[in-house]
Amino acid sequence: MLRSYTRRVPVGGLAIDPLTEPEVVAHVLRALDEGRGGWIVTPNVDILRQVSRDPALLAHLRAADLAVADGAPLVWAARLAGRSLPARVAGSDLIWSLSRGLAAAGRSVFVLGGAPAADGVAVAAHLAAERLAEAQLGLRVAGTLCPPFGFDRDPARLADACTSVVERRPDMVYVGLGFPRQEHLIARLRADLPETWFLGCGAAVNFVAGDVRRARPVLQKAGLEWLDRLAREPHRLARRYLREDAPFAAALLARSLHHRLTRRPAHRA
Repeated sequence: MLRSYTRRVPVGGLAIDPLTEPEVVAHVLRALDEGRGGWIVTPNVDILRQVSRDPALLAHLRAADLAVADGAPLVWAARLAGRSLPARVAGSDLIWSLSRGLAAAGRSVFVLGGAPAADGVAVAAHLAAERLAEAQLGLRVAGTLCPPFGFDRDPARLADACTSVVERRPDMVYVGLGFPRQEHLIARLRADLPETWFLGCGAAVNFVAGDVRRARPVLQKAGLEWLDRLAREPHRLARRYLREDAPFAAALLARSLHHRLTRRPAHRA
């Protein structure tokens, strides 16, 4: 049984659903059976930092049906504040567990996005869909699309991409374009696909495709996947992780602890 959404946990300005990964999958499958679509966002520290400076982006994420904590620091911050988030629910894990549940129900997926491989060829969405279907027997692939970088700034190309998805009427769409581009595209698609679920999953498409290696499980469990990515892409990620995200995470944890230490205890009747 799913926890009540009235118990959503505030973290860094967002309300996070205190759900486990199996509970998210169960909710999506039940909603699909009832003919209801939806949208899952998986905020991490970098996303919280960005929305903290942009009210429009914050309002955008608040429009999602489910918000689960992708970043371990969000779970730590909630616990420091005396609130409860059961665990980290990463988009890179959800793409597998959702596909497993969808396969058991004979449902379909559309995979969109993924960065080009080292040779410059953009095939991540196609490879990811093939691997998901091979691993999860019964999963139907409604379609795949690897649009070129910047397609969403060209009205004609954006319209073509949206048409490609809408015409296939998938049960689930995995969108791996990075934040906030994937969220803007999902918001546009939802109006035409009210019975479809969407997951903005960033690099998960490339992880599944196999052209980007995910961190070792020990680092995943410790909440240190970012360290692995930093070691592999220092020039691209050093500024974001060390100069922007790390101070934001430290401030978030400090505010959470301060909240717990200074809040007034509830009065008993």
